[in-house]
Amino acid sequence: LIMALALKFLVITIAILALASSPSTASDPSPLQDFCVAVNDSKTTVFVNGKVCKDPKLVTADDFFRSGLNKPGNTSNQLGSIVTAVNVNNLPGLNTLGISLARIDFARRGLNPPHTHPRGTEVLVVLKGRLYVGFVLSNPGPNMKNKLFTKILNPGDVFVFPEGLVHFQLNVGKTNAIAFAGLSSQNAGVITVANAVFGSDPPINDDVLAKAFQVDKKVIDNLQEQIWWDNN
Repeated sequence: LIMALALKFLVITIAILALASSPSTASDPSPLQDFCVAVNDSKTTVFVNGKVCKDPKLVTADDFFRSGLNKPGNTSNQLGSIVTAVNVNNLPGLNTLGISLARIDFARRGLNPPHTHPRGTEVLVVLKGRLYVGFVLSNPGPNMKNKLFTKILNPGDVFVFPEGLVHFQLNVGKTNAIAFAGLSSQNAGVITVANAVFGSDPPINDDVLAKAFQVDKKVIDNLQEQIWWDNN
C-alpha cells in the first residue's frame, strides 16, 4: 500500500512539473546544437526556425558580428523616432539562439508608437534622455478596463514589456534620447497598431472600423489616407 501511494505521489508530482514547465514552449525553442548560422541557400541541409543552417565548416566569426549601433538613426520623420533592429535577418549567428536587440533613437517629443511584439518579451534600458513608457494589459473580464502601466525612465533605468502586449515610448525630455532593447526571440516581429488597423492592404472595411472605434466614417477615411501618405 505504501509503495502504491508513493508511486501515485510520484506520478502526480511529474504531471504538475510538466504543466508548470509548459509555458517555456511559448518562446523560441532552445537550440540542440552550439549554433545554426542562417544562410539563404535552399539546397543546404535543413530549415531551423524558418532559416537554413550553414555548413559548420564554413562558419566564420563574421557570422556572429554586426557593427554600427554606435551611430544614431535618422529621426527626421513624422514620429520623430527610428528603430535599428539587430535580429536573425541581419545577424545570421542569432539563428536558434532566441535573442535579438534594437537601438531606438528619439528626437525631442519623438514617439515609438503603440505596437506589439507577437513573439518576444522586451527589456528596455535608457542610455540618454527621459522617456515616458508604458504597456496595456490584455482584455480583462466583464465591466473591467484594460489596465495601463506607465513609468518615467531616466538614463540607466530599465523597464520590461511582456510578450504580445501593446506598448510605447515617448521622449519627454529636453534633449534627444537613446534606448536599447533586448528581445526574447531571434525575430520578435512588430505590429504597429495604427498601421495594421488603418493601413492594411486591402483596407479594412470602413463600417468595421467606424463601429469598432465609435467614430464617423470620415474620420476613418482621413486616418487611412494619412497612414497611406506616411508609408509612401
